[in-house]
Amino acid sequence: MPRRNRPHRGRPDADRAGAAPGWARAESAPDGDWLVRSVSGSQATKVYRCPGCDHEIQPGVPHVVAWPADELGSVADRRHWHRACWEARGRRGPTRRRF
Repeated sequence: MPRRNRPHRGRPDADRAGAAPGWARAESAPDGDWLVRSVSGSQATKVYRCPGCDHEIQPGVPHVVAWPADELGSVADRRHWHRACWEARGRRGPTRRRF
């Protein structure tokens, strides 16, 4: 008989919610306070341009969405980053797009 998956004892639902995709976490860095949300490959359905490397993030590629923590409701300030570009942003600034 197969084993049943049971919820973990002693772990409230709030703890598990923080690890769920789509949940924003707070990060503090020298460039400010940010809210960061992980986007899985199956959730990534559109093409975005990463401000860190100025390359496109294709559909199906896992990445992060980040926005300033003081701008909770501002969708216009959200930026989609490659995960590696987001982690390296302190070592290199955002690129300037040439038109």
